[in-house]
Amino acid sequence: MPRFFRVLWFSSGLLAVALGTLGMFLPLLPTVPFLLLAVFCFARSSPSWREKILHHPFIGKPLREWLQYKGIRKKDKIFSVAFLWVSILISIFLVAVFWVRILLLMVAVAVTIHLLSFKTIK
Repeated sequence: MPRFFRVLWFSSGLLAVALGTLGMFLPLLPTVPFLLLAVFCFARSSPSWREKILHHPFIGKPLREWLQYKGIRKKDKIFSVAFLWVSILISIFLVAVFWVRILLLMVAVAVTIHLLSFKTIK
C-alpha cells in the first residue's frame, strides 16, 4: 500500500481513538463504534497498533469479544445502561429548557433499547 494511504488510515485510526475516548465521558457520543473503526483503520496501516488496542487492559477485552462473538457481556450492558442514565439525568438537571430535557429522555430510552438489543455473551 502506498505510504500516503497508510498515513491516511493511521490518522483516521488515531482520530477514531480520540473520539472513542471522548465517548467514554460524553453521553451522546458512542465509544465502541469509534474504537472498532480504529481497529479497522489500524489493520490497514499499522498491525502493531491494532494489537495494542485489542490487548489494551481496559478496552481490549470488550473489543475482542465484539469482534469474535458479536455480543456484549451482561455486566458491560448493565454498566453501560447505568452510566448512560446517570449521565443523562445529570444533564437533565443541568439543562433548563424543557424540550431539551424531553429530547435527552428520548435519546436515553432509544440508546437503552439499542444496547439491550445486542446479543448477551457469557
